[in-house]
Amino acid sequence: MDPTLFADDLARKPEVLGRLADRLVADPDPWHGFATQAPPPHLVLIGMGSSYFAAAVAAARLRAAGVDAVAERAGSGLLPRPREGTRVVAVSAGGGSRETRWAVGRYHGHCPVALLTNTPDSPMAGEVDLVVPMHAETEVGGVACRSYLHTLVLLLALERGLTRSPVDLVGTLRRSAGAIADLQDRVGEWWDPVTELIAGRDGTYVVAPARRLCSAEQSALMLREGPRRAAVACETGDWSHVDVYLTKTLDYRMLLLAGSRWQDELLRWTAERGSTVVAVGADVDGAAYSLRYAGDEDDDVRLLAETTVAEQVAAGLWADATPAPAEPG
Repeated sequence: MDPTLFADDLARKPEVLGRLADRLVADPDPWHGFATQAPPPHLVLIGMGSSYFAAAVAAARLRAAGVDAVAERAGSGLLPRPREGTRVVAVSAGGGSRETRWAVGRYHGHCPVALLTNTPDSPMAGEVDLVVPMHAETEVGGVACRSYLHTLVLLLALERGLTRSPVDLVGTLRRSAGAIADLQDRVGEWWDPVTELIAGRDGTYVVAPARRLCSAEQSALMLREGPRRAAVACETGDWSHVDVYLTKTLDYRMLLLAGSRWQDELLRWTAERGSTVVAVGADVDGAAYSLRYAGDEDDDVRLLAETTVAEQVAAGLWADATPAPAEPG
């Protein structure tokens, strides 16, 4: 893992996402009909880490649209038993997750299994019925950033196929690439104030609506994985039931990914307790700083773009914390 190369990976997000959009124009169904055949599917999405974060929101979106779908951590000893119509989507960017490969072994031969991966020549790819490439290209910094984004995109493509949604996914991707580029182009304006406000001595708390909870989880992971900062994710409505208590005892610093119908209660507590809130994606009363970006009125653009904020904060903190190489001689 390398902070400079991680920054390079981030800089290429809009470009590589744009190429994925082009691919989806040429091939609108990268899943080749997987899970659309009769009988109606019982879809099981499995993965670990950021793969699971994305899968959990994807499964929730499918359930909301009437599709029988669940997401499970691949290492769980309580994986659903295959039944008629079960189809499994395993997500592993590197194709080498021990837990995901173990779970694939549990299902392969009993039901159709697809692998969504950025490494289509991995050994796990030979153990499934369908391989769906992420096309995120090699992440030279060693951190899953583009592959996380492309996981979401390909799962949105699966959702579109299963629900026959008329949503213009390619248009969403192009707007999202523009949103990411907008945040990156203006990083010199917002990085210092945002970082000063959210990188406190007691860590950073990232909060998002349930429909975008993966954004909070991935954002917190970026702060832990690169600069090794304490960071925790929470769902906005649930925050008032499980995290509010910490505002009484900690120097509480929140990165709020805006848009939940329940955030008014959260903001009441943070105002009463004097907590620090940075809002992303909307102008929020009571926030110490509100960071807007192009296209943030579209919830799917938020889903694909908003992790850029924590990624850029993490990249800068990581670079600052990394000792310079010794001079030769």
